Formats: sequence, C-alpha cells, structure tokens
Amino acid sequence: MLSSKHILLIIGGGIAAYKSLDLIRKLRERGASVIPVLTRAGSEFVTPLSVSALSGAEVHSDLFDLTKEAEMGHIQLSRSADLLVVAPATADLMAKMAQGRADDLASTLLLATDTPVLIAPTMNVRMWDHPATQRNLATLQTDGVSVVGPNEGDMACGEYGPGRMAEPLEIIEAIEAAFSDGPLKGKRILVTSGPTHEPIDPVRYIANRSSGAQGTAIGAALARLGADVVFVTGPTDIEPPAGVQVVKVQSAAEMLEVVEAALPVDAGVFAAAVADWRVASESASKIKKKDGKMPVLEFAENVDILARVSQMKDRRPSLVVGFAAETDDVIVNATAKRKRKGCDWIVANDVSPETGIMGGSENDVVLICEGGSEDWPRMGKDAVAEKLALKIADALVR
Repeated sequence: MLSSKHILLIIGGGIAAYKSLDLIRKLRERGASVIPVLTRAGSEFVTPLSVSALSGAEVHSDLFDLTKEAEMGHIQLSRSADLLVVAPATADLMAKMAQGRADDLASTLLLATDTPVLIAPTMNVRMWDHPATQRNLATLQTDGVSVVGPNEGDMACGEYGPGRMAEPLEIIEAIEAAFSDGPLKGKRILVTSGPTHEPIDPVRYIANRSSGAQGTAIGAALARLGADVVFVTGPTDIEPPAGVQVVKVQSAAEMLEVVEAALPVDAGVFAAAVADWRVASESASKIKKKDGKMPVLEFAENVDILARVSQMKDRRPSLVVGFAAETDDVIVNATAKRKRKGCDWIVANDVSPETGIMGGSENDVVLICEGGSEDWPRMGKDAVAEKLALKIADALVR
C-alpha cells in the first residue's frame, strides 16, 4: 500500500524523536520514500546525519534557504508529498498548527500544504490534559487533521499517563489507513467502548463485566474501511485498535465530556457499557468497617450519553447507533430503548450468564431500526464488527 508513496516527515522536539528513526526505516521497508524535516528542537534529540542516513534523502530544516526559496521551495516541498506526518507532534507544534502560525520551516509547510496531515502527539501528561492542548486538538480534528495516539504509560519525565507517542508500527497502520480508499474515507466516526468505573472511595468502584472486545472490534473495522475513528474507551485490558485516536476515560462523567468534545462527527457508535448510576458523594478516604455495620451508599443517576447525543438539535450525528445488553425480552426491551433514547439503530443482545456473551469471544445480536429488526446468526465479535461497519458505510454513503 505504501509503495511509491512520498511521506514528508516532520520531526518535532521531544525524547520520542528517537522513534522517528525506526519509523523512517519501516516506511522505507514498505516502499515509501521519506522527505525528512527536522525542527530546531528535534535536532536536540536526533542528528541530521542519522535522519539523512536512514531516509536516504536531504534533511530540510531552514526556512530561509535562499537557493531553494528562489523557486518557493517550501511551497513545493509541502505539496509534492502524498501525506505529511508529524512525529513527534509536540504541544508547541500542535499549537502552531491550530493557530495558523508559520515562524519556522515545519509550521510553514503545514500551513502551506493542501496535502492530508497525520500527527502523532507526544508530551507530558499534564500538558496533554491541559484545556489549551485539548482545544488545539479539537481545532485540528475539525480542520481534518488525523491523529494517532498518544498512548498511556511511563514517561521520560517520571510521570505516568497519556502522552507517549504511538509506536512506529501503530503510526504505519495510521498512514496506511490514510491512504485507504475504503467507503468510509473522509468520514469521522465516534466509537465508545468498555465499561465505566464509578468511584466509591479511592480504592473501590462500581463497574460491570463488559470486556470492551466488541467496541474495540468495531473501531478497528471502521478504520479498515477508511474512517477517521475517535475511540473513547473505559478501563479494559484489551489493546485499543491501531490507526485510531484513542481517548481513555474512567467514569461516565469523563466519557460524556470526551464525547461532547469530539462532536461533530458523521456517526456515533455507542458500544460502551456505561454505568447507569454513580455514588452521589465519593468518599475522599477509604471507607472503614465500623463494628460490623454496613455503609450506606446513596446513588445518583448518570447522564444518559446515548440519549443526550441522539436528542441533540445542532450537533447530532447523521447516524447514531446504540447497544442494548438485555437478559429478558431482548427485542421488546431493545425496541422500546431505541424509541426512548431517540437513536437510529440499536444493536441488541442477550447477556444472560448461560449465553457466555458478556466477556466472551462471540456475539449473537439483533439489529433494530425504524423499519423493524434483523436477526444475525451467532458469530465472532470481529465478524459482527465487520458486518456492522459495512452497514454503517452503506447508510452514510448512499
């Protein structure tokens, strides 16, 4: 897929810049040519010599190269590529992109291009979570910039959380998805997945048995069809799909905030098993036993994310898909849920313990829409995801 593709790779200033060397190697192994642009900060972490040796090309770094600028070289450089990739994309580079600044070669190339752009963010977790960075991210996504990562993990600064740059193979998958000519090319789709954890105190929480396997499979299937997927997941042991923007949350309130920030999208697939209730007042310290007396927990209802999005007037996706995990009267209850929530489709299944569906590798679903119900045979969750993704594609592009 990458044979004869021309990738302009902008290497920002961060410790993750060392991964860009492996990314260059892997891109060339797949037949792509790499045009490297090394920012001044990036050169503090990798040398022009190492970048040039691996790419087999001249390293560009100076906006005011008079020989090239006689022919407006920075314009041609940005438009001769098939894809611009920024890896690592620092908070500073993202801010420049969002604000339309052009004070160095990298930012000028990004502003002057009419070529698709993919960024792989990396920064300290506090910088990533900062409202300014999240605003810049939302602006870039609205402008059509694709995002891969960041991942969660230990950082060079000693902190832990989201902010690690995606691994080279993950970036490769995102690049391949950017070149995909699938039916969902150009469509932005939001997928929620996994359970939510509603805290009781610092060590206890309320949760459910959702593994997140079905939502993860759906996110991957939509990405394979060319969609730009925003994947919002609760706590799960399953690795999120590659080539999508992953946002990890804990509680229903956090998921709602991320979902609303991700809008507008072309479609929303709400596969997450969001807790209906939370503890009204989370204890700031661990609740202790007191002479055998049971603690009294007062519950409050969480905001219904599916209903909230389905009933929006201005930012409602053109297709909203909900899920109904039932143990009794599956079709009756799921049909009523679709009408009550206001979504377009409901994917319903029987999660009674004897079915082995919840946490298992297979699913047995009924797709319910305005025209009635469609009973699917029992199949693996990946197969369910492929079938649903194709139906979504058909609904969005017809």
